[in-house]
Amino acid sequence: MDLVIKENNGVVLLEGSINNATTVDKFKRHMGFLLLYKKTLTINISGVTAIGKNGLKVIENLFLAALYYNKKIDIIGYGCKDIYESMETNRTA
Repeated sequence: MDLVIKENNGVVLLEGSINNATTVDKFKRHMGFLLLYKKTLTINISGVTAIGKNGLKVIENLFLAALYYNKKIDIIGYGCKDIYESMETNRTA
């Protein structure tokens, strides 16, 4: 399934999978652009059905970039549990 990225009232809605080169690249470019131009980035992952290792790496790098540029990223929604498991692992490591 392709990745659809929408924005509603300042919240980025993700629908689909982030598990192949095309969708990971699309996700990386779009989120990177938004992070440059917004102080706060809220990503709703309720519609994410699958995410691969490279997609998780993009999320990790977004958090690092947000720290560097003094910006805030929030991930909300009950989407793919791999995202939350990865964030929890990185937080405790």
